[in-house]
Amino acid sequence: MNKELRRVSIATLAMFLALFVSTSVIQVFQVDELRADARNVRTLYASYSAERGPILIDGNPIAESIEVDSVYSFLRTYPEPELYAAVTGYFTLNQGTTGIEGAFNDYLTGTANSQFLDQLGALVTGQSPRGAAVQLTLDPAVQAAAAAALGDRKGAVVAIEPATGRILALYSSPSFDPNRLSSHETSNVLQAYNELTSDPDEPLDNRAIAGDLYFPGSTFKIIVAAAAIDSGRYTPDDTFPNPPSLQLPLSSTVITNSGGSTCGGTDEVSIARALSLSCNIPFAQLGRELGEQTISDYAEAFGFGTAWEVPMTATPSTFPTGLDDAQLMLSSFGQYDVRATPLQMALVSAAIANGGNLMQPTLLDRIIAPDLSVVQQSEPVLAAQPISRTTAETLTRMLVDGVSTGVASNARIEGVEVAGKTGTAENGTGAPYTLWFTGFAPAVNPEVAVAVVIEDGGGLGQSGSGNQLAAPVAKQVMEAVLSR
Repeated sequence: MNKELRRVSIATLAMFLALFVSTSVIQVFQVDELRADARNVRTLYASYSAERGPILIDGNPIAESIEVDSVYSFLRTYPEPELYAAVTGYFTLNQGTTGIEGAFNDYLTGTANSQFLDQLGALVTGQSPRGAAVQLTLDPAVQAAAAAALGDRKGAVVAIEPATGRILALYSSPSFDPNRLSSHETSNVLQAYNELTSDPDEPLDNRAIAGDLYFPGSTFKIIVAAAAIDSGRYTPDDTFPNPPSLQLPLSSTVITNSGGSTCGGTDEVSIARALSLSCNIPFAQLGRELGEQTISDYAEAFGFGTAWEVPMTATPSTFPTGLDDAQLMLSSFGQYDVRATPLQMALVSAAIANGGNLMQPTLLDRIIAPDLSVVQQSEPVLAAQPISRTTAETLTRMLVDGVSTGVASNARIEGVEVAGKTGTAENGTGAPYTLWFTGFAPAVNPEVAVAVVIEDGGGLGQSGSGNQLAAPVAKQVMEAVLSR
């Protein structure tokens, strides 16, 4: 073989190998990604021609497909649309797929790699393909309680089982009707989608896990207190000066406690009492002494910076970096540029309730094939251990005091010891406050950790407080869990 022919042969072989490898990668390793691509029209048509699996709670559908006489064989319907929209998301012809509908699209359509034998069986027998059912962890009574308690106020509620990470309620208000987006009439879908996206109340935003993140306000003091105690640098009884106002260093900004008075009327105040009464000035001083790195480390350990997969991807909560002393002091009571989701603040409470163990949050209970076999079963997963059990027990007692004798009194439940913390976050001069509560119950052997956020001061501008409006919502949600 001459040199030129050898070169041509080698080049041809190389191109063949490259084609073989690229084709194999596409057909084997990228198949799920390509199938989920919104531009894949064949997948879209296949999704509507197959019986899409239901999304279930306690075996009852909150999303299901019904057979219709049209070019698209099945229509996606939502029996309780607004109650579960933040969870189910929507399934549309031309505006994408969100929520559980998007996260488990392969399973719901029966096209996941793990369902290959089912696909093959349908092909051999000539049966119509069917998707798997996705069973969720939500408790319908708890979800309904969250919606009823929040009412028509803008905000969100998240309730989590601390020991497992199972999400019992995830509700965002205002909600929307995904049935309007599942229509087979493209013009109707576009009209509904445009109305929803142009609505100033942003109903498509899942406020529980995404959207514009909130200043956590005084609920962030839990993390600062955890950092102080768990690092071994402070005890709950250590005290700080207790003036009624304090000018921040190298700044003209003056901070005060709620009401503009001293924290409990004494010259000095302990960390425990400052947390119970939710006083800003002691925590500003504590944060400055702890330093940015320590607070940042503990915030990260509790999950700040993590894009939690529930399985929808949650927007990471953030703690700012590169702070001067004034910014650090503001950040130490959840202001300046600290941002959080309700999911994240529920996880902070859940970790304390679970003895310092932070479990991976999840909405998935199991995935069930059409033949009722279990395709996938969710198991508890330890995500992190941000604090020691001893620190968790100490913080629990401090948070119980906040409810029993402090400023979180509206979260009290008769006969039950509740641990919790309120927050009333500022949003700028004249802007309505953001109102918070996060906590858990019972304090011993906790069954639920919860976070509630209410936007726009709950309609009261700067007159409302976390204890006034958010704590009663959390109380109703916790009661729904405890009465199961």
